[in-house]
Amino acid sequence: MNSLPVPSLLGVFAHPDDESLLAGGVLAQHHAAGARTGVVTATWAPDSRRAPELAAALAVLGAGPPRLLGYGDARNPESAPGESRLVDAPLDEAVSRLVTHIRAFRPEIVVTHDAVGQLTGHPDHVRTHQITLLAVEAAGLEHLYPEAGTPWQPSALYAATHSEDGVGRLGTLLERVGKNVLTVPNAYVTTTVDVSPWAGVKWSAVLAHQGEVARERPLPGILARLPEAERNEIISTESFTRLTPGPAAGDPSRLLA
Repeated sequence: MNSLPVPSLLGVFAHPDDESLLAGGVLAQHHAAGARTGVVTATWAPDSRRAPELAAALAVLGAGPPRLLGYGDARNPESAPGESRLVDAPLDEAVSRLVTHIRAFRPEIVVTHDAVGQLTGHPDHVRTHQITLLAVEAAGLEHLYPEAGTPWQPSALYAATHSEDGVGRLGTLLERVGKNVLTVPNAYVTTTVDVSPWAGVKWSAVLAHQGEVARERPLPGILARLPEAERNEIISTESFTRLTPGPAAGDPSRLLA
């Protein structure tokens, strides 16, 4: 039995449901082990229709209340009326907002999207990846964003990702509804976590995003139409690339600070 303490974990994702789909298993795993967990969501406003679904999903995962940057979704103008789209927001402003959350939460690990934009290449995924890389470094530097709180340097940054060999059946399912399937080289994956013990919790969190489950093309809806055994096979593994300090082997079966 591994007796190492499980580190605190903060997810930073573009949209409500990304947290459950991409890292719901490790969020549930860390919470079950007594670690602090949280999620920052870059798009959709607190009074939008998807905010209550996000709150319900985070409650299932034990990840606390929603932490919203409040920007608009690049493809949905109803997400944050009157606010900038994430992809149009000034970079310095967006980084400052995220630094505030990182310094307030003080996570040992931060998890975000990968550089290619998570399979489909959504521009909000790509932008969130870029903002998070800058914010994780800036959060530890006292002369950057002094108004954002006391400096805090996370020990590790991971990108949730899918490798060429690891995407499996999921790639075919996305192609069937006309979506891109962007993967990374197999060697770029440094950590693969078996989250099967928490697959039920993860799926309950995905189901909390009822609006996406009801639609045909979003991934929650695709997964909801699958037989349970096939769905569980897809959602029971989560892959990551450790980005600080650079892609490194570390422990191949769990996230480490």
